Amino acid sequence: MKTFYTSRDIEDMVAKGAKELLVTGEVTLTDEAEDRAVRLGLELRRNGNPKTAPAAPVAADGISPQDISEIIREVMACCGAKAGTRPSGGLPATSRRRLLIGGRWTDSASGKFFAVTNPATNQVIAEVAEGGAEDVSAAVAAAHRAFEEGPWGKMSAVERGRCLSRVAQLLREKAEQLALLETTNAGKPISQTRAIDLPAAADTFEYYAGAADKVEGQTMPLPGNFLNYTLREPLGVVGIIVPWNFPLMIASWKLAPALAAGNAVVLKPASLTPLSALELGAICQEAGIPEGVVNVVPGPGSTVGDALVQHPGVAKIAFTGETATGRGIARCGAETIKRITLELGGKSPNIVFDDADIDRAVSGSLFAIYLNAGEVCAAGSRLFLHERIHDAFLERFVSRAKAIRVGDTMCEQTQMGPLISRQHLEKVKGYVRSGIDQGARLVSGGTPPPSPECSQGNYFLPTIFDGVTMNMKIAQEEIFGPVVAVLTFRDEDEVVKQANSLIYGLAAGVWTRDITRGHRVASRIKSGSIWINAYNLVPVEAPFGGYKQSGIGRDLGLEAMSSYLQTKNVCVDLSSEGIDWFKG
Repeated sequence: MKTFYTSRDIEDMVAKGAKELLVTGEVTLTDEAEDRAVRLGLELRRNGNPKTAPAAPVAADGISPQDISEIIREVMACCGAKAGTRPSGGLPATSRRRLLIGGRWTDSASGKFFAVTNPATNQVIAEVAEGGAEDVSAAVAAAHRAFEEGPWGKMSAVERGRCLSRVAQLLREKAEQLALLETTNAGKPISQTRAIDLPAAADTFEYYAGAADKVEGQTMPLPGNFLNYTLREPLGVVGIIVPWNFPLMIASWKLAPALAAGNAVVLKPASLTPLSALELGAICQEAGIPEGVVNVVPGPGSTVGDALVQHPGVAKIAFTGETATGRGIARCGAETIKRITLELGGKSPNIVFDDADIDRAVSGSLFAIYLNAGEVCAAGSRLFLHERIHDAFLERFVSRAKAIRVGDTMCEQTQMGPLISRQHLEKVKGYVRSGIDQGARLVSGGTPPPSPECSQGNYFLPTIFDGVTMNMKIAQEEIFGPVVAVLTFRDEDEVVKQANSLIYGLAAGVWTRDITRGHRVASRIKSGSIWINAYNLVPVEAPFGGYKQSGIGRDLGLEAMSSYLQTKNVCVDLSSEGIDWFKG
C-alpha cells in the first residue's frame, strides 16, 4: 500500500527532528509536499537512483497503454482492417474489468460478471464485475476512511487542485485511447468523442482544479463583542450515479466538483457503459489522488444504485437519468435526509420565429435533435415553426436530415451512430408507431437504415413528424432518440404557452433576429437553460439543470461546486465577562 505525504506531514516530520525521508516506490509526495521539504531542508533520498524511469501507467484492468495498443492491432487484424486505414476501438470480448474499491481492483463479492456490448454490432467487448450491496458497503467504508483518516483530508485546497489538474492532463494525453473506448462502448461516432466528449471531460477537471482553492466563507458583523464567521466544508462521502448517453463527460461533471470540494466518492456508471468510468478511476489513481477517494462500482441500478441511495454513510447523491428514477431516488433519499441533485428528463421546445435566419436555424435545429442520435436529455425534440416559415424551413430541414451520414462509428465521416441497445431501439420504434397511429405525418425516416453495415447494430434513421399536436404522445413524452415532432404556431403567446405546458423544463431554443423578443421569450419559458440563436451549448463555466420535473440543483459552474459543500457557522465571544444567564 502506498504512503502519501502532504505538506502538513512534512512540517510535522521536521518539527520532530527528521533530517531525511526515504522516497521509494511505495511513497508518494504531493507537489506542495516536495516544495515544503526543500524549503525546510528535509533531504529526500530516492533509493540512490533518482533518475529511474517510472513504470508504464496501468489501465483499469491492469493493462498498460502499450498492451492496449497491441490489443487494438489484434482486433484490427481480426476484422481484416489494415494498419493506418481506420481506428479500431475497444477491447476484445475476453477482457475483464473489476471494481475499484479502496485503491484496489477487485472482483465483486458475488463473483459475478456481466457482458458489455458495442451498440454498433451488439457484440460483447468486455465483461465487468457486477457489484452488489456488499460491494457498495465496502466502497462507502473505503471512502469514509480516505476522507476521515487518509491524506485527502489533510491536503490543502491547492494540492487537491493540482491533483485535478493532473487528471485533466492525463485525459488529454490518453484522449485517443479513451475516445476509441467511448465510441466502442457507447456507440458514438469517433468524430464526436474526439471533438466533444473527451475535450469536455478534460476541460471540466481543469476548471474545477482552478476552483478548488476559491472556496470562501464570510464574516458577519454582530452587535456586541463577537466574531462570527462561516466555513464551507465538504460533505463527506458522495454517491454519483451517471447515465449511458455521455458516460465519461457526465461522470466528470459530477466527480470533478465533488473532489475539488474535498469529498470522497463512490461512482456508479450505467451498466451499459461502465468502461470509461473504470478508466477514469485508474486515471485518478495515476494522478496521485489517494486510495479510497475515488471508488467505481458498476452494477444494476436496482442493487448498486439502491444500495448507494439507502446507505446512511452517503451524505449526498448526484444523479443524471430519467425522471421516474429521479423520483424514486428523492423518495428513498428522504429516509436518511440526503442532499440530492437530480438532472432528469426533458422534452425541450425549439422555437423558430418568422424573422429567424432560416439557414442558421435549420443547422442549429439539426444539432438540437440529432446530436448523439437524439440521446440527449436537452434535445430539441419539439420543433415549433411559425406558420409563415413552416414550409420553407421544413423543406430545407428534411433535405439536410436525409443527408446525415449514419453508419460505422469508427469512420471519421460518420455523423450519427446507433442507439444504445436493442431494447431502446424497440422503444423508439414504438413511439414512431404511436405517432403514425395518432395522425402525425411521417415525413422522413422512421426505420433503421437499409445499409448492410448497419444491420447488426441498433441504428435508426433521423426521423421527422409534421402535423403534430400537443395531445399526441410524441409531443408529450421524452423519446430519447432521433425523432423530432414539428408543430406550428401563430404568435408568441401561443408558443410560450405550449412550450411551458409539460412537466419538463430542462432547456429551450429561440431563433429570431429580434434580440428584444429573444430575451423576452427566454424570460417567459420555464426552463433551466435557454439558447438564443444556438442550441446544445453547455460550457463548463455555466450552471446546467432543470426547472419543474427536469431536476433539482445544477451541474457545472461554481454553483455545482457549492452543492458539494456545507456551511458551518462559528461564533466567538470576545468579551471579558462571557455569558452568565443563571447568575444568582
